Amino acid sequence: MEHDALDAGEARYELVISVDARGSGQYSDAEKPLMRRHIYEVLETAFAQAGVGRNAVHLEDRGDGVLISVPGRIAVARLLGLWMTELHEKLRLDNRRERRPLGLRVAMHVGPVRHDSEGICGDAVNLACGLADSSVARHLLEREQADLVLAVSESLYREVVAPGGKFIDPDRFAPARITLKGGEVTAWFQLPGRPAPALGKQTAPSSSTTAASGSPAADEDGYEDGETDGDGDADGRADYRAGRDMNVFRDTTFERSVHIGHNIGTDRRKD
Repeated sequence: MEHDALDAGEARYELVISVDARGSGQYSDAEKPLMRRHIYEVLETAFAQAGVGRNAVHLEDRGDGVLISVPGRIAVARLLGLWMTELHEKLRLDNRRERRPLGLRVAMHVGPVRHDSEGICGDAVNLACGLADSSVARHLLEREQADLVLAVSESLYREVVAPGGKFIDPDRFAPARITLKGGEVTAWFQLPGRPAPALGKQTAPSSSTTAASGSPAADEDGYEDGETDGDGDADGRADYRAGRDMNVFRDTTFERSVHIGHNIGTDRRKD
């Protein structure tokens, strides 16, 4: 994408798109070039199908992902709607024949972006990258075994998604509070082609802790009940979330021997 040398380094409002591949560390050195080639193939096919010229956008490689900025002259709704639809369809069809299906986490935010000879930077870039890398996006992609998860910022949801439009259905998004390096933010998540995901704690007035299928929903950090985020208390103890038939005992002294767990394969005591 060409930029006027006179305003190089000046902030301009653009759509920032962060794209990350699922489980990139699980690919061998021989497999990674194929994974990267697949990422670029689905992105460029989606750009072509959406009528967005490849040279009209800034794109920089991130190893296991891609960072994109789209100038203001291209409607954000086109990227959120038609481009995302084409991206999902291309990925879904490709994954039918892939031994290792490619999963992508895509995040979008509009804000001031600064360009230089090395790439782009700014708070808008940091936010988009943080949303794509969030535990909610990661967990949602894994839990649902989806091809693609989309995360958008609160401002982008309010200004572009909420009004709706062709290929944009606000009812298919669900909100969650997530913690990034800059603090807590609200983000909206979508699994393209599916109903709004169950995310547990939400910013909406009424929220359900159970998905429609009856399975437990993830909490605001993207973990299901009974899982741990690996963080500890101030004294170094792990913080566990208990659910279903799991109990957490902390600072407890038992006066007699206890059995923890299920009795399996033993005779039940008869009354």
